[in-house]
Amino acid sequence: MPRKSVTESVADENAAPGGVAAVDRALSLLAAFRDGDDGLTLAQLSERTRLYKSTVLRLLASLEHGGWVLRMDDGRYAVGPAVARLNTVYARHFSLDSVVMPVLRTLVQATGESAAYHVRQGQDRLCLYRVDSPHPVRDHARTGDLLPLGQGAGGRVLSAFDAELYAASRGGSRTQLARVRADGYCAMVGDRHREIAGISAPVFKRDGELAAALTLTMPAHRYEERHARHVLAAARELGLLLP
Repeated sequence: MPRKSVTESVADENAAPGGVAAVDRALSLLAAFRDGDDGLTLAQLSERTRLYKSTVLRLLASLEHGGWVLRMDDGRYAVGPAVARLNTVYARHFSLDSVVMPVLRTLVQATGESAAYHVRQGQDRLCLYRVDSPHPVRDHARTGDLLPLGQGAGGRVLSAFDAELYAASRGGSRTQLARVRADGYCAMVGDRHREIAGISAPVFKRDGELAAALTLTMPAHRYEERHARHVLAAARELGLLLP
């Protein structure tokens, strides 16, 4: 009788409904590689996936055959060229608006407030994408607007998590930005405009590079701090979707 694991594997915990278990397990092996890993041993792969080493070896044989992993001279395994090829295909056909806009719409639906995606442009921030609140009373920023980096929740987030801007900050500004970095987001009422409130979180690419600030804005009288969890969740989701 085959041994049954007391602890479920990562693949079993996140099995695709109606999917194939072996594929889920193979994908969990690829997902085990993290930023900074230059190679993983059989033991490390087994530990990270919670699969038996014998199972890992069988899966690695198929993945290596397809070029998804490489076996190094020292016996460790690394991500193979097939992954790089797919990444190139993905990046070539990647459409930012097709990724950002659905997340913004979902955030607006969850909160009832306006959501925007801001990127740094010199000493300003550009509203690259925006979905308006369904409420008739809202702020009236538009896609394409340039706003100051030094004001508003989105500006503070970009200034706090942009390495160059943070290093250049001084005094009270540095203290404020350090607080934003520690909290992981910024929530402000009446900063850029006394009647506008905002909650913003950084969007990081998979390699840790800052991509944008995801910002929820609303009239000050409708500000609710509980919306921060929705903004943080949306920012994390976007980070996973960016190439």
